[in-house]
Amino acid sequence: MPPSLASAAPDPTPARQDEANSVSDRSLAVLDFVTQAEAPPGLMDIAAALNLPKATASRLCSHLEARQWLLRHEGDRSFSPGPKLLSLAVRALQADPRQALRHELLSQLVARLGETCNLTVLDGTRVRYLDRVETHWPLRIQLEAGSMVPIHATASGKLFLAHMPAARRAAILDSVELTACTANTLTTTEALADECARIVREGHSCDREEFMRGMIAVAVPVRDAKGQCRATLAVHAPEARMPLAQALEGLPHLKETAQRMAGLLF
Repeated sequence: MPPSLASAAPDPTPARQDEANSVSDRSLAVLDFVTQAEAPPGLMDIAAALNLPKATASRLCSHLEARQWLLRHEGDRSFSPGPKLLSLAVRALQADPRQALRHELLSQLVARLGETCNLTVLDGTRVRYLDRVETHWPLRIQLEAGSMVPIHATASGKLFLAHMPAARRAAILDSVELTACTANTLTTTEALADECARIVREGHSCDREEFMRGMIAVAVPVRDAKGQCRATLAVHAPEARMPLAQALEGLPHLKETAQRMAGLLF
């Protein structure tokens, strides 16, 4: 009796299966190392940390870069998370069962400050609203959770720029168009560099009608266990209803909520 097609089909050899598993495990190890590094690591950093031959590390990084899991910086050839990895991280956070608790914290902050507040994460070269709670006032900006806003013209975006390594910041600013959303938008790398230095000194970021005319915002970092800025918490409002000086008075509430939010994110 002739053998069945199933029995005649060759099984994957254990050696090939082990090789595939090894490549997958090593790729995940590279991504894990890059996302946890305090500064974008170079190829030799990755090879040394994971005990890999340089040629193997190079192949893995090139493969991950080609598929947008990693981003290679042209200046020093270091690596940071790529667009696909960042988008995956955002989707994972949105599916997190702790989202309801984060939303409640955001609602409490809105009740305290009396204006719209949002929680954002970096998604590639733009800023994505992970969550947002609107004020009850009729005059407000209608932006849903999931909306994307420019990195150079928003308080949250400038906060991310200020807290990332210089090489990564330069790579992002070189890859985006610094469009003038209003007359106040910072549209040169020099102006943004000065702004980033100020943000690091003061510990918060402001939108001085740079994204939308008549709208201001104040943002603070939400830090992970290593102290890195992984998300931002912001309040924004019409300048006619809440001048920037008044919004800055809410910084203690913003910072307190950011600390509590970190425990529900990282």
